[in-house]
Amino acid sequence: MIQIFIPNNNINERKYIIDIIFNEFLGLEYKVKSRRKKEEDDSWIIELENKNKLIFEDHFFNKFPEDLEYLKLENIPNKIGFTENDFIVENDAPIIYGGHKLKTISHKQKTIICGLDIFASSFFMLTRWEEYVNKNRDSHNRFPAYESLAFKNNFLDRPIVNEYVEMLWNMLAHLGINQKRKTKEYQLYLTHDVDVPLRYTDWKSCLPEICGDILKRKDPILAIKKIIEKLLVHLGLQKDPFDTFDYLMDISEKVGVKSYFFFMGEGVTSFDNAYQSSNIFIKKLVKNIKNRGHEIGIHPTFNAYNDSDQFKKEKEELEKEFKTSIAFGREHFLRFEVPVTWQIWEDNDMKWDSTLGYADKEGFRCGVCFEYSVFNILTRKKLRLKERPLIVMEASFLNYSPEYEAIKMEEKITKLMKVVKKYNGEFVFIWHNSSFNVNRWKEHQYIYEKVLTK
Repeated sequence: MIQIFIPNNNINERKYIIDIIFNEFLGLEYKVKSRRKKEEDDSWIIELENKNKLIFEDHFFNKFPEDLEYLKLENIPNKIGFTENDFIVENDAPIIYGGHKLKTISHKQKTIICGLDIFASSFFMLTRWEEYVNKNRDSHNRFPAYESLAFKNNFLDRPIVNEYVEMLWNMLAHLGINQKRKTKEYQLYLTHDVDVPLRYTDWKSCLPEICGDILKRKDPILAIKKIIEKLLVHLGLQKDPFDTFDYLMDISEKVGVKSYFFFMGEGVTSFDNAYQSSNIFIKKLVKNIKNRGHEIGIHPTFNAYNDSDQFKKEKEELEKEFKTSIAFGREHFLRFEVPVTWQIWEDNDMKWDSTLGYADKEGFRCGVCFEYSVFNILTRKKLRLKERPLIVMEASFLNYSPEYEAIKMEEKITKLMKVVKKYNGEFVFIWHNSSFNVNRWKEHQYIYEKVLTK
């Protein structure tokens, strides 16, 4: 069995990140031992069964021996470096904490000494403590991509924790590890947040848009087209343009995966309540989804991300109306607060969340494309809840760059899919049911099916 020796500080944090990397990601057997004496080596020391050693210098936690002392904005580096060595799988590896040192000693036993502190760097990405100490937010009180260290240093498109894991494994293999690593396979998660299930429910709901076409956009022809479309839908001669649920399930079945539909309960803000879970159409829709073997989850309303009572109320509502257990989902507007949101989901017996992607930018917010158990940085406890990080949301492109060309969007999504496939990870993808059959998406809606089937 591998023995891992750690300094006697920040024990919970150290044990958490070791467990995620060695157990959840690599599937290796190990035992952690904390060193009691200050004069002993203050690095992360990994000793294999053959007595060969891998030493990672500690460049973070040793600086903050008191519990939670590290949780300060000034402890996030302004700039990071990139290193190269024979064990990495990309051209370079980002250094959030640590240095370029790499030394191999070959005596009776082999020893590798590495200056890149992959444990502190991975802990930084996975726990999102960056978002706890950096209080800058957008208009919806969300931590934006442009505030993140990953965006500022051009590695948001890289699952750097996966890169660290591969480097670690290559080092262990070089030292002669006699255990086999866990086998992972690429998985595709197609998810659909049901914000607006139907475009036309009544004349009142579509009147503002029609008036906007005439008065704001100066396009009476478009307004007339919408009136005609509304009439055809009302008469049952045409399907509502947002009723794309069967199409989404058809595509999922075509590529051999399930669709995950996340529904909303009753909220308390103007960003909620586009429909009621008790609505006949919604109940028939949910029944159809379940009959076809797809999944139902929760899309908590605008304020539920930090309101435990509201979250619980909505979960109970959906379980009652849909007659199904609710165990996974994603927050509305991708609103998230570290560590409050995770703890709310944990307290309500949820299995996994998939909120953690940026609303304004595609990429790897958590630096990883594996599901992983989350950590409450304030209680210093590993939770049962898993995070399944969101990689791409279609709205991230047009909401923040309205002129984003379709071909560039297609290429970017395809590129990120290839990255996830390289690491046998999980590609979690949002495409809303309402992102079809409207002018805004006319030139881009083909992308969904194309990137999944080519």
